[in-house]
Amino acid sequence: MTKVVFMGTPDFSVPVLQQIIEDGYEVVGVVTQPDRPVGRKKLLTPPPVKVEAEKHGIPVHQPEKIRQPEALEPILALQPDLIITAAFGQILPKSLLEAPKFGCINVHASLLPELRGGAPMHYAIVEGKEKTGITIMYMVEKLDAGDMLTQVEVPITETDTVGSLHDKLSAAGAKLLSETLPKLLKGELQAVPQNEALATFAYTIKREQEKIDWSKTGEAIYNHVRGFNPWPVAYTTHEGAVMKIWWVEKYAIASEQQSGEIIAIEEDGFVVATGNKTAVKIIELQPSGKKRMKASDFLRGAKLAVGDRLGE
Repeated sequence: MTKVVFMGTPDFSVPVLQQIIEDGYEVVGVVTQPDRPVGRKKLLTPPPVKVEAEKHGIPVHQPEKIRQPEALEPILALQPDLIITAAFGQILPKSLLEAPKFGCINVHASLLPELRGGAPMHYAIVEGKEKTGITIMYMVEKLDAGDMLTQVEVPITETDTVGSLHDKLSAAGAKLLSETLPKLLKGELQAVPQNEALATFAYTIKREQEKIDWSKTGEAIYNHVRGFNPWPVAYTTHEGAVMKIWWVEKYAIASEQQSGEIIAIEEDGFVVATGNKTAVKIIELQPSGKKRMKASDFLRGAKLAVGDRLGE
């Protein structure tokens, strides 16, 4: 039986681990990130992959930095035939990459060489792509640059959020891995090098990227909002306070208005001018210190008027 070490951390990784177990491979160890404080109360919380591994009685290792010798020793001692990673969050050192008989492979949530990095699902929606997918590739000591084994496309619909796309890609990744492993272990796959000239990057999201730029078109802002829903959530400011924007609709206007200006207040939301003679209607939001709510509920108690500006 093929001995596998699985490395992953968030919810995305869990269906992949479940599929490996279901397919009958011997998972001799799971490597994941350390428990982290979560929420306002900063409760120490285990990663989803740890929770799943413990359900199956699989030994769990949680090194802070995988490249440290003391972190590598217990993993190498397991003598895995194959290491599989999915959203683990760290680049593996050469000594670990070269240890397994069948190498180290990664389940990555994009159609490589597009969108290498830690936030490919966010960028795929923010950039307005109509499709993305899963790539299974060999790991190397460079960010998502290894030779590719298999790929599958996943369409992005007009109403997909990063949350819905996450679930689609996680399921697609588990299925593609299940189809790929038997062929890999039999030596039936020919790895294909990535075209470096076509590489693009989806680096970890920074706080300043979450802020809405009202000078962009309504289409771009619509993609921005759904590309950060439900995490980390796009935001703007109103009278100096942060306002998270959970959902907007594209809205047609006939003339150029000042970007960020509220140009209409309607029963189900309020309309904000955006770039190039476009606008969006804000449908769901979250004022600072309050819960997520419909814009219609917010408008009942808010002092908001046509001519007010957002983002200043």
